[in-house]
Amino acid sequence: MKLYDLLFESKDKTDTFETFANTREAGAEKISDNAKKKGGLALLTWHHFKVKLPYYKKAAAGKFDLEEAKKEYDATYKKISISMTQIEFQREVGRLEVLGELIIRETKK
Repeated sequence: MKLYDLLFESKDKTDTFETFANTREAGAEKISDNAKKKGGLALLTWHHFKVKLPYYKKAAAGKFDLEEAKKEYDATYKKISISMTQIEFQREVGRLEVLGELIIRETKK
């Protein structure tokens, strides 16, 4: 199954973009909270998911700017490198993921 298909897989086919973002935010928040409580190496997961939360929150509030997101996606993609620390890498890959999810969901209606 393709990522596109997974992003649109829903019991309720009338889900709005905002509902999608809200649902994704709740999932990312749960994972982030659990990773923080666990501590240790799980904090890499915390960094990865915590960076996603403001993006989902903004999109859920109807304030997603597609063109701005595309620019940030491209800039983030160019920043990622193996010379980063593990924390920097997890944050930037998390940012890339959330932007990609939202862009795909918004453009592939």
